[in-house]
Amino acid sequence: MLDVSSQSAVSGQEPTRSGMVYNLLTIGVLVLLLAVGTAYLIDMLGRGDQVRTPTLGDTENVTQTISGKDLAIPTSWFRFGEQIRSGFTDQIDLKLGFAPEAGAPPAWVNVTLLPRSRARASASLLDRVYLHQFANENLSGVPGLVGKPMNGTVGYAGETVWYDALSPNPFVAKCQQPVTPDAGAQCVRTVHLASGIAAVYTFDARLLEHWRQFDDQMALWLRPIGAW
Repeated sequence: MLDVSSQSAVSGQEPTRSGMVYNLLTIGVLVLLLAVGTAYLIDMLGRGDQVRTPTLGDTENVTQTISGKDLAIPTSWFRFGEQIRSGFTDQIDLKLGFAPEAGAPPAWVNVTLLPRSRARASASLLDRVYLHQFANENLSGVPGLVGKPMNGTVGYAGETVWYDALSPNPFVAKCQQPVTPDAGAQCVRTVHLASGIAAVYTFDARLLEHWRQFDDQMALWLRPIGAW
């Protein structure tokens, strides 16, 4: 004799299992859609945070005060996003263009603005430090500049100073040979601006051939914001 209660129990389990499968599939689809949506949102936010290419025509500014000077700086010029805020500061890190040839794409110079008391000018270091650490040989390759390797025995291995020997306020840059073969030599030049701010320039050594235009190129960027 057929047990009616057993049949009812079996028939009652089937829709329950079907419902569980349906719910699991639904949850799986929702999780997949949520993951896709999250990935899309992260991608959009990442694109929004990408650093824009600096141009001289940029006008979206923040005002920062350094060494008693108020500078109105376009936000796209900053190297580090966390520095984009108004107020007092003791260091500003910028990325500025160097285009000595009309129509040529700019090379980029990293510029750090500091209070003058925190950075010694390269021209001052030439007389007080570098001249006493030069090796005997001279280097050629940059028209108008004298190249002197530094004495490697006193911690200057791989460094060369390039300077204009004919000027009372010479162009001076110290360059470091690359650590890896595929990298380019980098140079550092520090100047004291008339505003009372020091500017530390870091740039590719290949720009040395345009050294006569260097300060004029930097003035194009620093004068409008009040730093020059």
